[in-house]
Amino acid sequence: MSLLDRPILFWLLLACGLCQPIAAQDRITGEQFATRSEVIAKNGMAATSQPLATQVAIDILKQGGSAIDAAIAANATLGLMEPTGNGMGGDLFAIVWIESEQKLYGLNASGRSPKSLTLEELKKRIGNRTSIPSLGPLPVSVPGCVDGWFELHGKFGKLPMKEVLKPAVSYAREGFPVSELIAYYWQRSARVLRRYPGFTETFTTDGKAPGKGEIFRNPALANTLEKIGNEGRDAFYKGDIARTIDSFMKKHKGYLSYEDLAAHRSEWVEPVSVDYRGYQLWELPPNGQGIAALQILGVLKQFDLKEMGFGSVDHIHYFTEAKKLAFEDRAKFYADPDFADVPVAELVSDEYSKKRAELIRPTSAARRYNAGPIDGDTIYLTVADKDRNMISFIQSNYRGMGSGMCPDGLGFCLQDRGELFDLTPGRPNSYEPGKRPFHTIIPAFVTKDGKPFLSFGVMGGATQPQGHAQILINIVDFGMNFQEAGDAPRILHSGSSQPTGQRMLDGGKLTLETGFEYNVIRQLMRRGHSVGYNVGSYGGYQGIGYDPDNDVFLGASESRKDGQAAGY
Repeated sequence: MSLLDRPILFWLLLACGLCQPIAAQDRITGEQFATRSEVIAKNGMAATSQPLATQVAIDILKQGGSAIDAAIAANATLGLMEPTGNGMGGDLFAIVWIESEQKLYGLNASGRSPKSLTLEELKKRIGNRTSIPSLGPLPVSVPGCVDGWFELHGKFGKLPMKEVLKPAVSYAREGFPVSELIAYYWQRSARVLRRYPGFTETFTTDGKAPGKGEIFRNPALANTLEKIGNEGRDAFYKGDIARTIDSFMKKHKGYLSYEDLAAHRSEWVEPVSVDYRGYQLWELPPNGQGIAALQILGVLKQFDLKEMGFGSVDHIHYFTEAKKLAFEDRAKFYADPDFADVPVAELVSDEYSKKRAELIRPTSAARRYNAGPIDGDTIYLTVADKDRNMISFIQSNYRGMGSGMCPDGLGFCLQDRGELFDLTPGRPNSYEPGKRPFHTIIPAFVTKDGKPFLSFGVMGGATQPQGHAQILINIVDFGMNFQEAGDAPRILHSGSSQPTGQRMLDGGKLTLETGFEYNVIRQLMRRGHSVGYNVGSYGGYQGIGYDPDNDVFLGASESRKDGQAAGY
């Protein structure tokens, strides 16, 4: 819905104050957007989207676990407590800073499409559809999460995996109170997914999704986690769990097989960076979309955003145009590098960024290619330990709770990440058997002068690279601290729903969160932006910064989620 097309609605929002700035100049700190102060601690820090999961991470750190142990423990707990965004049936990515080595590691733990499902068979199954269905057996790809846990743990873990998973096992058996925002999404998802096999048995009680404050138990998930903790990753990919998934998928006309699971492997990759005014933003290369954030910043560093001022018409205009340029490349190039030649170095180079920046018209919104898929729900968490190791960690089922397909007695839902493949042959992200789909989930890390500065992420489909760029811009250009940088109102540009590679007719939709001035919105409309409004789609930020002068961590947690940053 466009505010330009609905002037009566817009004026009603204006009258209610929803399009007014949320200035708070009378605050002692002077941080007008901050919902709270940063959390500061010396020995360790965790920030997740669910307070109980944050406490699990802190407990693991206090037991002598590494940041990596604590992140795995928190993720396993979130798979239970926030199944609306993640779980063992999904994929993960991580960036790890190891202080003793002064080095960043990148892990791509995303799964591949079933080897037995050809493009011809897939098209036969979907009929006249032009895209892969969002739900059911066809979008299911190999879950990479558990292998990712064990890759991270094998390289950087300290505690036995059984101890790392123990808190999640206990909560799954004994129950936990469902938090407010998660309850909302859980109930909304259940209305759609209850028709898919295993979902009602796994995620409802007496056929009903839990409400805020209700105690929910998942004994099947407890058993699965316990088996993995005792027997290792092969229990999932080559043992009883793999056989259960294979049997379930065959029963329901799916293609994910035991052979697909047994052949799965994660990949250690080199993070990629750009310099943004003396700060290095690090992202992982495709098949994820992380370098889109680097491309946005590469274009924007050609302009003086600080002089423009936060929330000005120029700030929003130039950001939106830079995003369009980056997402044009995202739609054309980003894919599994085992199947496509992705020109990463060129796309993030200064020379290319300068050429792209020259395309921006100062007072006129441009039309670009389709920005590709924009949906998806995710969890992001970050942990730091006493040895100054840090991990930026993201994990997802793709669309909320995933495909709806819940294998018998395992306690989790399989992801629907395969929906993101392109069905037109010959393109970088075209569907092929055994291929990793284009991925939306991305962790981020910032260094300054070769030292850790900020481990962070922003959840939510195509919001993520836009959010990554905005967080760093807010800190570097607008002088915000780690908490305020996440709390400040966000800009979100989305493309049309046309298939990847086709031209847009309208330049997409610019939506602005509460807090931007009406006069700015009016000027953006005059520049040709289609300005709309949206609710709940502005992402979910968590961050841990490091202050080398005082040798302390500074934690920030998203005010739009149920989460918490905590330290000790």
